[in-house]
Amino acid sequence: MALIVQKYGGSSVVNTDRIKNVAQRVAEYRRRGDQVIVVVSAMGGVTDRLISLAHDIMPVPTEREMDMLLATGEQTTIALTAMALHALNISAISLTGAQAGIETDGMHTKAKIKNITPKQVHQILDQGHVVIVAGFQGQTREGHITTLGRGGSDLTAIAIAAAVKADLCQIYTDVDGVYTTDPRIVPHAKKLDEISYDEMLELASSGAKVMQSRSVEFAKKFRVTFEVRSSLNQNPGTIVKEETANMEHIVVRGVSLDKHQAKATLIGVPDRPGVASQIFKALNEAAVNVDMIVQNVGHGTNPTTDLSFTVERTDLPKSREVIDALATEVGFTDIVTQEEMGKLSVVGVGMKSHSGIAAKLFEVLAEEEINIDMISTSEIKLSVVVSLAQGERALKAAHDAFIGWNSSPSGSGRLRKHRNGEWSLTPKPSSLSQMPSTT
Repeated sequence: MALIVQKYGGSSVVNTDRIKNVAQRVAEYRRRGDQVIVVVSAMGGVTDRLISLAHDIMPVPTEREMDMLLATGEQTTIALTAMALHALNISAISLTGAQAGIETDGMHTKAKIKNITPKQVHQILDQGHVVIVAGFQGQTREGHITTLGRGGSDLTAIAIAAAVKADLCQIYTDVDGVYTTDPRIVPHAKKLDEISYDEMLELASSGAKVMQSRSVEFAKKFRVTFEVRSSLNQNPGTIVKEETANMEHIVVRGVSLDKHQAKATLIGVPDRPGVASQIFKALNEAAVNVDMIVQNVGHGTNPTTDLSFTVERTDLPKSREVIDALATEVGFTDIVTQEEMGKLSVVGVGMKSHSGIAAKLFEVLAEEEINIDMISTSEIKLSVVVSLAQGERALKAAHDAFIGWNSSPSGSGRLRKHRNGEWSLTPKPSSLSQMPSTT
């Protein structure tokens, strides 16, 4: 008998037929003797509808009441899922995040999990029930309901798996696993059998929709190996685990595109110590997550500089408010914002020991006449900011250049699409050094 945590996202519970399908899958595990904890999201589209209702009432709803409202989405799903199991003669009990022992801090809409006390969860399991837990939510020590941010149900599942020391954690979604890129944009993207925490984290934080980045961080910290798989079939998924030596054999593991980026540029910022700290401290206090930052070097006797940074598009209005409040104090001359930006990222642990990745990406984008606004690098990731209108074309070009060599089922060549719409296989070079020159 194993203790299993399963998480089902909004697409897996989008309607009652899908919820019944989830119940059938859970029942199979329960009937073979496994203890099962099920974490569910709100039914697909429900969270967006609730947000729309809130904005119909007022343009900027209070965050506390938003949490109260949004938490109801998951509470609907847990009750329906428990009922679907009851219909199959499987005993199940639904719990809110608070009832499951999830304690959070007081940061409404973006709360962090402080502690999980799964005593009640264990008691219910030991009584022979399936436990259905509302994802995405918790409760402060003072009793206030909080939510964990978009994709927070992933974090709930990983955190519960760590707390109960589960034998298996499965993240069910509407795709078969983690792909080298979004298969809806690049049809010949390849599913990965396994991926490291660091690679998954970089892809998740760079726009891949399969997992919430904070949940991957949590899994890495507590060494929770998990599988991403489809709730619509029985195909094996992608195992997310600690890095192993064989993972470095593949230079680039995946390419992602974050379509939800916005860019702000402060013009004429005084180039003196402490100014950047002042700006980004204020943004941090407003719970604005700043991603990429670029600052020019000032010259002259009273030097000024331009300071650019990217944020989630939804955080741009709040960022603008914070920056406008600092205008007089900081002394910059203007602020220019661009909402329609995309972040293209190339990720792979093998990049640590290979050079030429940046040069190759820049060459590929230049050939496509795609301008690069900002650049950021790490040991295993290279990211560039481009116009969102050119984002998908940039993604396809980058995937073709780096991962196209591994896109055939055998990994023996590179798939190229011809003008007539057909694909052909070009033999794979024996090493990265034999790829077309970047000079």
